[in-house]
Amino acid sequence: MRRHTVVSARLTLLLSAVAMAITGCGEGPSRIPDPVAPGTGGPMPVIRLDAVDNKLDQLRAWAQPRADQHGIPTRALEAYGYATVVMAKAQPSCHLGWTTLAGIARVESDHARFGGATIASDGTVIPPIRGVALNGTAGNAVIVDPRATGRSGRTVYARAMGPFQFIPDTWNRWGTRASADYQTLANALVNGKPIATEGLSGSPDNIDDAALAAGRYLCASGGDLATSGGWRQAIFAYNHSSAYVNQVHSAATGYDT
Repeated sequence: MRRHTVVSARLTLLLSAVAMAITGCGEGPSRIPDPVAPGTGGPMPVIRLDAVDNKLDQLRAWAQPRADQHGIPTRALEAYGYATVVMAKAQPSCHLGWTTLAGIARVESDHARFGGATIASDGTVIPPIRGVALNGTAGNAVIVDPRATGRSGRTVYARAMGPFQFIPDTWNRWGTRASADYQTLANALVNGKPIATEGLSGSPDNIDDAALAAGRYLCASGGDLATSGGWRQAIFAYNHSSAYVNQVHSAATGYDT
């Protein structure tokens, strides 16, 4: 599934990625030898996933030194870590690592800092990060936002949303409110189902929700992310570009230190 073309934060990594991908860019993932999957960043702490206030605070001591080491906002790293813990419980065979989520967020939005955005204590990214209108110009896909079009009575083109740059249709399939009790979400998390209950699909502009939704999408797309083929397939599904896969791989590998 082709996703979207996103904001220009990617340009900081693009030149090196193009040099790596020049022989296969645009030809699909098979043209470039599968890279070794990035490491997961080490074991995660054991935390409670049931109904407790401020569940992500349990990851503060884990996140702080890694945030300082890698120049990632602590609040963002807590979101990546929490999504990793949740997906390890829901789909242990996926082997999602926080490094992969961090690699995607680095390329998509510089860890929710694109355009001067910041992360509030509840995970909300302010101001909201939006990509360009996907109206077919400048090489972008044509993707209409059906809900916005229905509300306005005119054609509204989709824009990628939030720190993980989801388009509306993708968010409607994978969106998840990370603050919900795990047991409330367990069936959907384990089986890769949409969150049907109103209010539990979360917001793409909340980094906790977006990281968990990205984890769900990656696990559904790649299967076992500990394998080179599974990892590459998952990232390629997230954005159909070999250069993009190499950007994320470079960023994620750098965090596994």
